[in-house]
Amino acid sequence: MKTFVLDTNVILHDPMAMFAFQGSRVVIPMPVIEELDTFKRNNDERGRSARLVARKLDELRKKGKLSEWVDLEHGGKLKVEIQVSGGLPSSFSQHTKDNEILSCAQFLRKQGENVVFISKDINLRIKAEALGLETQDYEKSKVDIDVLYAGWREAAVDTAFIDRFYKDHKAALPGVEFKPNEFVILKSGSQSALARFDAKAAALVPVAKSDSAPWGVKPLNTEQRFALELLLNKDIQLVTLVGVPGSGKTLMALAAGLQQTLEEKVYRRILVGRPVVAVGHDIGFLPGTKQEKLTNWMGAIYDNLSFLLERPKGSLETTDMDIQMLIEDGSLEIEAVTYLRGRSLPNLYIIIDDAQNLTPHEVKTIISRAGKGAKIILTGDPYQIDNYYLDASSNGLTYLVERFKGQPTFGHVTFTKSERSPLAALASDLL
Repeated sequence: MKTFVLDTNVILHDPMAMFAFQGSRVVIPMPVIEELDTFKRNNDERGRSARLVARKLDELRKKGKLSEWVDLEHGGKLKVEIQVSGGLPSSFSQHTKDNEILSCAQFLRKQGENVVFISKDINLRIKAEALGLETQDYEKSKVDIDVLYAGWREAAVDTAFIDRFYKDHKAALPGVEFKPNEFVILKSGSQSALARFDAKAAALVPVAKSDSAPWGVKPLNTEQRFALELLLNKDIQLVTLVGVPGSGKTLMALAAGLQQTLEEKVYRRILVGRPVVAVGHDIGFLPGTKQEKLTNWMGAIYDNLSFLLERPKGSLETTDMDIQMLIEDGSLEIEAVTYLRGRSLPNLYIIIDDAQNLTPHEVKTIISRAGKGAKIILTGDPYQIDNYYLDASSNGLTYLVERFKGQPTFGHVTFTKSERSPLAALASDLL
């Protein structure tokens, strides 16, 4: 039986990680408990995770002493290990929590345990490997980014099939399995047609809203046409838009939101959220009210809104005034995702930008806020992650795509073309 020693970052990433190793023994070193104690007062996701772990461990105390092995429901056992004198080499500092956790794993191995050290810290895994410990990343919420569901595909058909598709407004491709709301580019030589798989009809149907221009924004490529089909369909309640920078993910989502909220009155208001994660070095505390602080973090959102609300040349009114008016009359709310926990959000059009910087647990928290009649759009680029403990395979956005594919109320589009500028497109390709 293997003994899994968990690092602090694993438990903060997934508070239920201690229950994920079925039929095995799980050890939480005492330094991990001490580190959790420093996070428990934080009013952020790490603080909430630390408090949840503490409650779960307290519940396990009723089953027996945590200093000994406590039985878990899945057949495994759990223990809090206080012994951290595993005898590290002199080159390891003896006064860091990371090394104390490693020392605990080393101690257990010397006791004859088949130890596997689990950490999301790359450097700590390297140090564990140098000690001869078997070490792994926490893999439970990881997906294979190389085969991530794209949301659309191409299919070669004959000319007669395309003619029949246009005539009947639906068609079936025998022997080909599609996900609900998956898009297909039907091709036959120079002829082509855009289709979406309708799960209710069990057939491919024409893309109906792809030529729309919500809030005056026309799609520039096929991928943007697919995105509009999802964004303007109120029956599709969850949409993910993943792709390269400058591909129009946020712009299309905002344009569709303004159209359906201000013009068509389908939703009560637009709520735009973004994780507050710094790119590079953090500049520290910001002055002003919460809204003034958020202005600095939400620059990308304001840039897109300014473009969409742009006035004709010579107009005395400014787009900044328009944005402020939308906020003041309650049509638009801009918020950090940190403050969405505990809220109930019915009949709202919700955009979560830069969702690749969220953990799977944070994404679950956000999606569970959606009330009746709400629509949630998550946008992001899995290759532009600023959260130290996440990567293209373990972030909440790609995890959501993989888990929700096949659900009738979900739609996804992967963008491959940058439309921001020729320079931006070149940077995406070369850098």
